[in-house]
Amino acid sequence: MAFENPSREHIKGILEKSTTVAVVGLSDKPDRVSYMVSEAMQAKGYTIIPVNPNADTILGQTSYASLKDIPVPVDIVNVFRRSEHTPPVASEAVAIGAKTLWLQLGIANDEAAEIAASGGLEVIMDRCIKVEDSILLPNGKPKT
Repeated sequence: MAFENPSREHIKGILEKSTTVAVVGLSDKPDRVSYMVSEAMQAKGYTIIPVNPNADTILGQTSYASLKDIPVPVDIVNVFRRSEHTPPVASEAVAIGAKTLWLQLGIANDEAAEIAASGGLEVIMDRCIKVEDSILLPNGKPKT
């Protein structure tokens, strides 16, 4: 059976409950999409944790070489890597106990989706987290 993203209402619930987003492949270059999307999500109140072994800090946050190096719980693993590089990321997301694996717009991989889903994670593929957040939570995250 072909992969299907959760309903928009379900994605809204994921975004409402999530606070910490680890961004795999987050660039330290402000003109890159990963930087712009993450900067916008940070401005909306999400804690952004960069995962980029080639940078010390991005968006004022410590950058980690891999997901396993992050010292705090992660709600969403947001991935800006080519599709063929996503299965190991999915495995690491499962290993750290993340709640959701989110592959950005243009990124999809059935093997990564299966790894994450088998590990108990929600899976969203080929969707932009910033666009979904803007559509589903136009007034920002609810205060808890």
